[in-house]
Amino acid sequence: MGKVTGFKEFKRKNETYKSVKERITHYNEFTIPLNNIELTKQSSRCMDCGIPFCHSACPLGNLVPDFNHMVHKGEWKKASWILHTTNNFPEFTGRLCPAPCEQACVLGIIDDSISIENIEKNIVERAFKEGWIKPQLPSKRTGKSVAIVGSGPAGLATAQQLNRAGHTVTVFERDDKIGGLLRYGIPNFKLEKNIIDRRITILKEEGILFRTNTHVGVNYSIEKLNTFDAIVLCGGATQRRSLPIKGINSKGVVQAMTFLKQQNKRNAGVNFNEENILATNKNVIVIGGGDTGSDCVGTSNRQKATSVTNIEIMPKPPTNRNEETTPWPFWPLKLKTTTSHKEGCNRNWLISTKEFIADTSGNLIALKTVQVEWISNDGQKPTLKEIPNTEKIWPCELVLLALGFEGPEPTLSKQLGIKTDFKNNYIAHNYQTNIPHIFTAGDMHRGQSLIVWAISEGREAAREVDKYLMGFSNLPTKGDGDLPPL
Repeated sequence: MGKVTGFKEFKRKNETYKSVKERITHYNEFTIPLNNIELTKQSSRCMDCGIPFCHSACPLGNLVPDFNHMVHKGEWKKASWILHTTNNFPEFTGRLCPAPCEQACVLGIIDDSISIENIEKNIVERAFKEGWIKPQLPSKRTGKSVAIVGSGPAGLATAQQLNRAGHTVTVFERDDKIGGLLRYGIPNFKLEKNIIDRRITILKEEGILFRTNTHVGVNYSIEKLNTFDAIVLCGGATQRRSLPIKGINSKGVVQAMTFLKQQNKRNAGVNFNEENILATNKNVIVIGGGDTGSDCVGTSNRQKATSVTNIEIMPKPPTNRNEETTPWPFWPLKLKTTTSHKEGCNRNWLISTKEFIADTSGNLIALKTVQVEWISNDGQKPTLKEIPNTEKIWPCELVLLALGFEGPEPTLSKQLGIKTDFKNNYIAHNYQTNIPHIFTAGDMHRGQSLIVWAISEGREAAREVDKYLMGFSNLPTKGDGDLPPL
């Protein structure tokens, strides 16, 4: 695959970015793409591995060496064809996936891994530009109807696969636009929303029906939902984790997703009823060190916050892979510094929040914290211990809680009678819940996870729904392509 000596001749080269000074003045994407000559060199680094671990590390089973080889040969159309056989939406994963494939790259043992994610993004962007991505309508309809609840990546992948099998698919979304967290959770500077819109146009042309502002179980009855031959619940894990400490209800303590959603709506020119939340001229503290916390940092800087501080209760990860705890090809636990962090952020680890301090009017004015350490317990789960005399007061007017999610909201599970586990996730066998005609996929099923996992689960769930409706399925499983025509 690629050029036999390519990995010796060419070093990894990543796309670059517009300057911090320029990019924090807007909410658009700010990457500077590599040219086609350089992309060809990057794909040429792909080795002729005996076992391509990138393939197995990818939840979708993407055929990475195959599409790299096509880019190396200049066969971009074939590369797009191969990429789309396993991945419905590479324009999403090519921008937002943490790329477990790259961490499992065989070349990564001795050198920088192949820039798989960037190559993937450039393949799909070339395909859209050239008009190679066209609607694929089923040759015939089965007469079966399927309801998809939720229009995030899991719901959209499920919908496209089932539509290709010939079923009539309706996607229900409670927000005013399609896309789930892709639309209103992820900032525009990571994913411009026209990227979603162009794909939705394809899905509509394929015959998928979309109903927005439709909150199943609230303004759309369960009785109507049960008229469909099958139902797939893909509403995500949207119950936000909070901090049950003093002052939590102070004005200025805000859930990260509320903050991010408002800015995405402003960018789209969409009105919202709740009070405006802005970081402008405020000292902002973001609690939580994951991607959502990073997104809050980037958004706060664009809103011209006075200062942005990020605190995390866990220890600071190492900068390099720990070969003892997470050896290749496993996913390494190491420090992630995003473009948002580089735009301006004071990062702190091993900090626990003790109290939100408000003035007499209930407005947040400060945060009280304490330093902590994690104590090992002979192989048991570590325990958290506060370090005496380390309390600190941090002046702030806005705190953003980026603490993750606690599973799906109970609206559907209670009304439909879906069994859940101790994490509130929907219990399912082969994506089928305890109610035979109801299936589930994505974060509702596996808990808060990655976009690439959501797409993978959507594809796998679609196959199980198809088997339930028809007794068999020709839809592909992980790593198998549905081979769209060139």
